[in-house]
Amino acid sequence: MKLLVGLGNPGAKYAQNRHNIGFMAMDQIASDHGFGPWRSKFQGVISEGRFGSDKVILLKPETFMNLSGQSVGEAMRFHKLEPADVIVFHDELDLAPRKVRLKTGGGHAGHNGLRSIHGHIGADYDRVRLGIGHPGHKDAVPGYVLRDFPKADAEWLDDVLRGIGDGAPELVAGNGDKFLNAIALRVAPARSSKSKPKPQAPRVEEPVEEDARSPLQKLVDKFR
Repeated sequence: MKLLVGLGNPGAKYAQNRHNIGFMAMDQIASDHGFGPWRSKFQGVISEGRFGSDKVILLKPETFMNLSGQSVGEAMRFHKLEPADVIVFHDELDLAPRKVRLKTGGGHAGHNGLRSIHGHIGADYDRVRLGIGHPGHKDAVPGYVLRDFPKADAEWLDDVLRGIGDGAPELVAGNGDKFLNAIALRVAPARSSKSKPKPQAPRVEEPVEEDARSPLQKLVDKFR
C-alpha cells in the first residue's frame, strides 16, 4: 500500500494558491483514475483506489499546512505504514515553474508542511517537488505562496497536473524515471514526425572566374 499526500490549506480561499499545488495533484490523480469519493478521515480527506494490485490512498490534510504531519502520522499509524510507503507532493520554491523532481529523505528547506511531517514521521519518505519558482527575496515568500497562480501559468500548470495523472501508476510502482517522463511528454511534447521542416533559403553559388591562362603559362606558374 502507498499513501500519497498532497500538501495545501483547506477551503475555497486557498484552493488556487501556489501553496496548494499538492492538493491539485491529488485531485488530478483521483479524477484520472476513477478513485473513490473524497471522505473525511485522519484529520483530512482521503480517496482510495488501485493501480493494478497496488492499493493507494490519497490524503489531503485539513489541519492547515503547518500541522500537516498530524494527519500524515495518524494515517500511517492506522494502516501500519513505514515512511518508505509515503510519497508527499509539495510546492518547491527552489525549482522553476513546470519543473518536477523526485527526492527521498533530506531536509525540509524551511517548508512548513514538510517540517511538520518531519516532526511526526521522520525524514525518510519520498517527495515529489513541484516547482513554482521563487519571488526573489525571502521576505516575499509568504505572500507569494499564498497567492493564486496567475492566468499566465494556467497552461503549464495544466500540463504538469495532467502529466502527474498520467505517470502516477509508474510512481507507485517505483518507476520514478517513467513518472517524470510522463510529465515531460505533457510539458514538452515530442515533435510530430509529420511536421514539415523549415524551408531552407536557396543557396547562392559563387561565380567561378574563368582561367584565361595558356597551358604553357599554367605550367610555368606551377613551378614558380
